[in-house]
Amino acid sequence: MGSQGKVYTLAEVSEHNTPKDCWLVIEGKIFDVTKFLEDHPGGDEVLLSATGKDATDDFEDVGHSSSARAMMDEYYVGEIDSSTIPSKKAYTPPKQPHYNQDKTAQFIIKLLQFVVPLLILGLAVGIRFYTKEKEA
Repeated sequence: MGSQGKVYTLAEVSEHNTPKDCWLVIEGKIFDVTKFLEDHPGGDEVLLSATGKDATDDFEDVGHSSSARAMMDEYYVGEIDSSTIPSKKAYTPPKQPHYNQDKTAQFIIKLLQFVVPLLILGLAVGIRFYTKEKEA
C-alpha cells in the first residue's frame, strides 16, 4: 500500500457512495471497494452504509482477519485530509433523576397496604378453619 497517495477531503470521498462507485475511509486511508462489493462476506449493504464517514470503527468492530487486511492493498486510492473529518463527540450519558430516599417510605406504605389486608384475610381463614374443626 502506498504510504503517500493523493489527498482527498471527506466531501470528495462522500461523493463515491453508490454500488457502481464505492469508497471507504479506514484508518486515514481511502479504498475503492467497488469491485469488492459482490464478494464481501457481509454483503454490499454493509460497505455502502459505511460511506461518507470514517469507517475505521465499523471495520475494527467486526474483527477482520489479517488476510482481509492484506486484501485492502489492492483497493488503496489515497489519503484522507484529517481536518475534513468531523471530530467525534464524547458520549454523555442521559441525565437520570437523583435518587430520592423519601420514595422508599412511600414504597413501604404501598407494600403494607397490600400485605396487611392479606394477613388479616389469612388470619380470618385460619381462625374459621380452626374453630370449624372444634365444632365438629
